[in-house]
Amino acid sequence: MKIGITCYPGIGGSGIIATELGIKMAERGHEVHFITSNMPFRLNLNHENIFIHQTDINSYSVFQYPPYDITLASKISDVIKLYDLDIIHMHYAVPHAVCGILAREMSGKDVKIVTTLHGTDITVLGHDMSLVSAIRYGIEASDVTTSVSESLTEDTYQLINPDKELKTVYNFIDETTFNTDGRDEAREKLRKCHGIKPSTKVLMHTSNFRPIKRLDDVIRTFHLVQKKIDSALILVGDGPEMSRVRSLVKDLMIEDKVYIVGQQSDVKPYFQLADIFLLMSEKESFGLALLEAMNCGAVPIGSTAGGIREVIKHDETGFVVDVGDYKGAAEYVVELLSDSALYENMSRRMLEDVKLRFNSDNIIGQYEEIYKALLTGE
Repeated sequence: MKIGITCYPGIGGSGIIATELGIKMAERGHEVHFITSNMPFRLNLNHENIFIHQTDINSYSVFQYPPYDITLASKISDVIKLYDLDIIHMHYAVPHAVCGILAREMSGKDVKIVTTLHGTDITVLGHDMSLVSAIRYGIEASDVTTSVSESLTEDTYQLINPDKELKTVYNFIDETTFNTDGRDEAREKLRKCHGIKPSTKVLMHTSNFRPIKRLDDVIRTFHLVQKKIDSALILVGDGPEMSRVRSLVKDLMIEDKVYIVGQQSDVKPYFQLADIFLLMSEKESFGLALLEAMNCGAVPIGSTAGGIREVIKHDETGFVVDVGDYKGAAEYVVELLSDSALYENMSRRMLEDVKLRFNSDNIIGQYEEIYKALLTGE
């Protein structure tokens, strides 16, 4: 098959999943064309069967803003015609699905369109009534629309009410990158780097530090934990909440136990360093970083927001608490870190469950079957 993929090329989960999907499809022998505004973040090596088509966004005096949507649609149309694409896979309903639909019309070719919803296009944009019709159109005019969690599927029906059956296809783990291989060495190296004692337990969080991630709850959870357990908190990332994060850490007088390390191009060693991974978000369509941390050996504590409660099986592979319940989260962390047998059993079940439900071969196979069914009319 000849597959076109359009996504946001940055560090966010949607771009990572779209890029990894393209890489895996290319490894299966399919021809993959990325049509994006920049080189996808995870596409840092040359891959056989993968082609990059970058959209150049020009400024014109007649437009107040550069016409990204029209330029992207035109580029997708050109690639459809030039390479005779069979499928285009659009990540996000707005703007990408709508651009893909316009590109199909412009190309004059009956290329099939798969759209994947990742969350922001529904849980944020879906509350903007001026965009609801465009989002609904993007969903309904696609041949197949998928979402990354059952929670997001439900939110889409409630907020957008599309006349379309949605398929839930979970995000997957890139096992070749995120795993426990070399974990002991990575932990020892980072402990020496940051001056963390071998006996100190490590909690971790990574995100883009937006209010929706509820960094206050992460820090307050740790504040309670460190009173009972010799522990440290690693914060990986950056964003608009950084100043508030630093201020709260200072107010709680835990500056000597909190390590703010900024954005990291390679976050795997930090996942491997962590004993506990915290994700206390207010909204979270899936939580890819959560899944990556789990497969690197960190036992998760998360909120009940969105897809988090689908990734974590409560009391089996981690614990979940209501959004805002940092006290409950701290109690679970203390329970885990005080009982080595409980921690080891939960860690084992966690790794087994990730391998069973979120392995890449399984999820890539689901997308491949969707593509094949569209092309064969089954």
